[in-house]
Amino acid sequence: MKLVIFAGGIGSRLSEETRSKPKPMVLIGGKPIIWHIMKFYSHYNVKEFIICGGYKYNNFINYFKRVNSETEALGWKINIVNTGLKTMTGGRLKRISHLLDNNEDFCLTYGDGLCNVNITKLIRFHKKQKKLATILAVTPPARFGSLLIKKKIVKKFDEKPINLNNWINGGFFVLSKKVIKFLKNDNTVWEKEPLETIAKKKQLVAFKHKDFWAAMDTLREKYFLEKLWKKKQAPWKIWK
Repeated sequence: MKLVIFAGGIGSRLSEETRSKPKPMVLIGGKPIIWHIMKFYSHYNVKEFIICGGYKYNNFINYFKRVNSETEALGWKINIVNTGLKTMTGGRLKRISHLLDNNEDFCLTYGDGLCNVNITKLIRFHKKQKKLATILAVTPPARFGSLLIKKKIVKKFDEKPINLNNWINGGFFVLSKKVIKFLKNDNTVWEKEPLETIAKKKQLVAFKHKDFWAAMDTLREKYFLEKLWKKKQAPWKIWK
């Protein structure tokens, strides 16, 4: 099975790092975060990767040339595609659709997110449901404490509230190639009309994941992931 990775955005909210490199090339523990993602999927025997590059996409080409012996030893097959600087996510997926097998499902994720979901179970769930698309549903990490207020008096302070009913798109998908027909052009945003249409057709199912998940949108979140790695507490580090 192939993994498509969205890796073409500018990553403006992490501009301290992305002035010189695309966000998926930001280092965590001395390795680009995209390497962590690929290593994670490789653990579950997903070793064919299509990187949808755009912004400074030559960084990917240069990096994977340098570590070619390592990736060959891991059995990785990597296809780096320039899908355009301003192309939206759905457009990027449409641009690489010719590289996908007609009769085989594929995985899709973003080049800036990590989690510890069991990919084998996710794929098995998708095949059992027999729908066009499976999305990983996660509960967002609490960024701020919550206050329960009655008549101006704080009744309760919760430093780290968790709302287990607040599910969001975790960015890890398993898809049928048939989803390509919902993509119009470069301006198509995968998370908008295509996913919404697939959901309306009752062809989108959710795999709930209540364990670790993190997206690296800011410098603070980068430092958080770096800290986990240095302390050898990174939940996504499941390989030996």
